[in-house]
Amino acid sequence: MPDSTQPVRVRMAPSPTGRTHIGSGRTALYNYLLARQTGGQFILRIEDTDRKRYVPGAEEELIHSLHWLGLDWDEGPGVGGPNAPYYQSQRREIYLEYARQLIEKGAAYYCFCSPERLEKLRQQQHKLKQPLLYDGACRYLDPDQAARRVAAGERHVIRFKMPREGHITVRDHLRGEITIENRVLDDYILVKSDGLALYHLAAMVDDHLMGITHVLRGSEWLSTFPLHAHIIRAFGWQEPVWVHLSVFLKPSGKGKMSKRDTAQAMQDGYSIFIKDLEALGYIPEAVVNWIALMGWSYDDHTEFFTMADLIEKFNLDKLNPAPAAINFTKLDHFNGMHIRNLNLEDLAGRIKPYFIAAGYTVDDDRLLAITPLIRERLVTLDDALPFAGFFFQEEIHPKPEELIGKDMTPAESARAARAAYDVLQGLDVINATTADAPLRMLAEKLGLKAGQLFGILRVAVTGQTVSPPLLESMAVIGKTKVLERIQRASTILEQMS
Repeated sequence: MPDSTQPVRVRMAPSPTGRTHIGSGRTALYNYLLARQTGGQFILRIEDTDRKRYVPGAEEELIHSLHWLGLDWDEGPGVGGPNAPYYQSQRREIYLEYARQLIEKGAAYYCFCSPERLEKLRQQQHKLKQPLLYDGACRYLDPDQAARRVAAGERHVIRFKMPREGHITVRDHLRGEITIENRVLDDYILVKSDGLALYHLAAMVDDHLMGITHVLRGSEWLSTFPLHAHIIRAFGWQEPVWVHLSVFLKPSGKGKMSKRDTAQAMQDGYSIFIKDLEALGYIPEAVVNWIALMGWSYDDHTEFFTMADLIEKFNLDKLNPAPAAINFTKLDHFNGMHIRNLNLEDLAGRIKPYFIAAGYTVDDDRLLAITPLIRERLVTLDDALPFAGFFFQEEIHPKPEELIGKDMTPAESARAARAAYDVLQGLDVINATTADAPLRMLAEKLGLKAGQLFGILRVAVTGQTVSPPLLESMAVIGKTKVLERIQRASTILEQMS
């Protein structure tokens, strides 16, 4: 077994048959962490031989998602490497050669059974409540006769000749030894009638040729794990360290996510798809932190991890095979934490596109001044727009009823706004240092609580009942515009009187 303290060679081998979800993201992350931690290599391979399920655009989404998460590969599409090509569809002859070697070893055979015969067999087995296994009709054909039929162009597949007796013991790093009776295993198809190899053969051949030392993959492969070990042992190759990761459960913890659950998550502002999370205003640092802890932990209390932290602390022995429920509340929590961990220039740069997309002209200096005022309140990046859009608006349009102070009449609110206008007009500049004490004195003079006066001014200046700190916001907006907005609010209140 490979020594995990040495530089590893690991791979992510996705199929472009659908969208890239957090399960694929986590598998890629764990492989990436192990490679970076040991000074090894992380390889991306595209398992694209299933042409019936191929989805246009899926590969592009996958590559975008991995780059967004910060998971760059050492070999693979767009990078190249000594083991190119990195697409299974371009390695057809390689797999056929190894399939022929298995036939020569007596570990595989040509099968000429028609789809109609196989379907009839399945129906009979189903009716008799028997295991749905190939009956071996072509298993004992004379090899020379079978080869002649192949040479004559007869339609065929290549099947693995599963031992009928005994058992196989395989070892998963998380679950220990697993023993399976060979008689319950099928003579799986390795090469289809179109000459394309299935994953079972192709992945094992590629792992061998590319020197893969550790295979970290989803637990859905546990059912065919014994087959993969049989194939490797038939060739006499060294097996990698096998690690089958835990499954993700829906937020309730009951069952895997379905299409209905996924649709509901989107309605609630969440998604299991990486590209959606980017669009929803989540940042990659938080998503990485979140998915890392769904199946792994460092200790029982540390929860905040940067990528550098994860590279340093990740350990295969701390992986947990138990299913992990998807917790979107935790995602929000981590996103807020990582937003607050960004420096101001970085955060400003990340929220700027949301203001531009809304049609605002964004001054970078003003944006940088706004950023510390809103950072503590952001859960997702797109929260910045409704929370701070007023900074970039020439005019705001507060709801008249929201301008009325708590437990006050429109007339009382108008008088308070006019008085505040007079106080603020007398200041050279308006900011927290110059304006706080005078406004509090004014509130006391008017027989108001400070919160009543500040509430009127907040809506007058920002158009919102909830905003960044008011006086700091006034400093960014500037004295002239602040006074204009208070003047307009006073007029509205007087008209309501």
